Amino acid sequence: MTRPSSDLAEFRKVFAKAQHIAILTGAGVSAESGVPTFRGAGGYWRKWQSQDLATPSAFSRSPSLVWEFYHYRRELMLTKNPNPAHIAIAECEARLAKQGRSVVVITQNIDELHRRAGSKHVLEIHGSLFKTRCTICGNIAANHKSPICPALEGKGAPDPKAEDARIPVEDLPRCEEEGCNGLLRPHVVWFGETLDSDILTAVEQELDMCDLCLVVGTSSIVYPAAMFAPQVAARGVPVAEFNMEDTPATLRFRFHFDGPCGSTLPPALERHETETV
Repeated sequence: MTRPSSDLAEFRKVFAKAQHIAILTGAGVSAESGVPTFRGAGGYWRKWQSQDLATPSAFSRSPSLVWEFYHYRRELMLTKNPNPAHIAIAECEARLAKQGRSVVVITQNIDELHRRAGSKHVLEIHGSLFKTRCTICGNIAANHKSPICPALEGKGAPDPKAEDARIPVEDLPRCEEEGCNGLLRPHVVWFGETLDSDILTAVEQELDMCDLCLVVGTSSIVYPAAMFAPQVAARGVPVAEFNMEDTPATLRFRFHFDGPCGSTLPPALERHETETV
């Protein structure tokens, strides 16, 4: 396999003709806004990594501990802002919509930074930190309260010496649907859970329709998302990867742009000279 091109002018020619652009984003985009991943070296909250706490069994064992972890992440996200990559994607979507062209963001991130940057057409395949799901009635609701419940105020410190709050389950976030009061959980896809079939169907429809695909800040190792762009490339659609390093999928793509996506993406998505609106 030959190395993908890093010729920005060549990419821009393809971009100028594209009618339906799918942009797949991963943790690398959020990392440039200072969002921790809780994975890999140094990626700990207290003494745990995300895969220790982001599981159904961890929640059933200690809902208080898991809610402390997610409360910390929610509060942390309120101090973070979209970076130039998020903003370039949102501005591109708004501009191209006026030309009858579409941009969809398919993200593995749960931080809602794409929405905060102004992106409208966003498919969150792993859910959102700012949505809850009732463990009894199943109701899904947006929730941007800070703190999410009084008992969590001031809790969730990441210091390994911090003591677990051991909040009684009745004081954890509860469902507000009439007559329910069930325990809420974060509406995120945990390790060992399957992705939402409706979202996956919507993703497949977008990928079948796209005539240009961008892969931004993703390691291409988390499945099934890792297969999305290679499947698009296999049907001859140009795929451009924007990442700090090569990934297992790099050689399958037509373009690869190395470096922080906050630097590489804005010039790739800015207004093309052929755009009249």
